[in-house]
Formats: sequence, structure tokens, C-alpha cells
Amino acid sequence: MKILVIDVGGTNIKIKVSDHPEVRKLPSGPTLTAQEMVDGVKLLAQGWEFDAVTIGYPGPVISGKITKEPVNLGRGWLGYDFAGAFGKPTRIINDAAMQALGSYQGGRMLFLGLGTGLGNCMILDGVIAPMELGHLPYKKGKTFEDYVGNNGLKQLGRRKWQAIVFDVVERLRAALLPDYIVLGGGNVKKLDELPPGCRQGDNDNAFIGGVRLWEFPEVGN
Repeated sequence: MKILVIDVGGTNIKIKVSDHPEVRKLPSGPTLTAQEMVDGVKLLAQGWEFDAVTIGYPGPVISGKITKEPVNLGRGWLGYDFAGAFGKPTRIINDAAMQALGSYQGGRMLFLGLGTGLGNCMILDGVIAPMELGHLPYKKGKTFEDYVGNNGLKQLGRRKWQAIVFDVVERLRAALLPDYIVLGGGNVKKLDELPPGCRQGDNDNAFIGGVRLWEFPEVGN
């Protein structure tokens, strides 16, 4: 089965078909609606054949359904019929969970995505457990995401931001007891070194995760 994987981000949308090495992308942004995403992807994917679609969505997804409008995109995502719009069977998963699934190598893994915000997911012996840890309070009335996301990087500067990343990783490690931690997202490359016990993920693992999702009998995310 050929699967079109759509990785929806706050800056870009990236797409790839499972049997083709090329990755294509188009800009997203704070006004992008679900319909505009679909229209853009259809145009971008011209010439590709696929049997099913996976969408990595930057927000909460429960049992394969979007439960909240995105923070960094436009409106119209909640309740949108993506399967009908693409005319193909479609599964939706949180974008961090999709990259986590592509990075998973067994056991208890914590995935943290350093990007626009703080993507996060645990996979516990093969069970996908997306989380919203980025919204938990951290310091001075602000959240983890406020400090380690893009806004935190811009306001703190790279050196202080890196120190905060190390602190956040250790707090979450102590609370969740993972066997290992994968740090992904676009900003992981801005770290001079990785926190102890972490390995660097790859954004392209999202495409692996989007394909692996169809190996599960049900969308339990």
C-alpha cells in the first residue's frame, strides 16, 4: 500500500509518498485553514499515486480525531472530513507522535520535539501515548513550551535557552522514567550538545512514523 504522509508544521507542510524518496513542501503559517492545506497538498502531490493518507497534526488527537483547533495555524480543522476531501482512507495522529513512532526502537521512549512549541509523546512497549506536557507550568507563570519553544529561544538567546532545555529534559526524565529520550524538531540542531542519555531524532522520521501507523489495527492515538 502506498501512503501519502503529510507533516503539518507551523512554518511548512511537508509531504512524501512511502515508495518515493522525494520530499515536497509548501509554506503554512498562522492563517492556514484545513481546506487550504488540502488544496495545497493536492496540487503539490500531482503526479504521485497513493492508496491512503496519514496526517501529522500539530495539536491534540484522540482516537484518530482532532480535538482542538491548532494554536499556530488558521481555523476549520476540528471536524473537517479529510478522508472525504482526499478521497482516500485517512488516519490522523499528533505530529510529535508521528515523529516519535518513526524514531521508536522499543521499550519506554520519551520523544520531545523542539520547534514552534514543545512536541511530546511517549511510546510504552509499543503503545502510543501522545501528551501535552508543553502546556504544564514551568516558571514565572509560563509553561515549558514558553521557554523551550521558538519564543523562548528568541527571548532567552541560544545559550540560556540550551540550559533551559537541559533542565526541562531532566525534569521530565525524573517524572516519566523513560528508558531513553529522543530529541527531535527543527531546533535540536541548535544545541551545542545533547543532554545526557538523549539521542538526536530526524524530522524525516515523521514519514517513517506515518507509514508505520498503518501497521496498527486501530488508530489508538
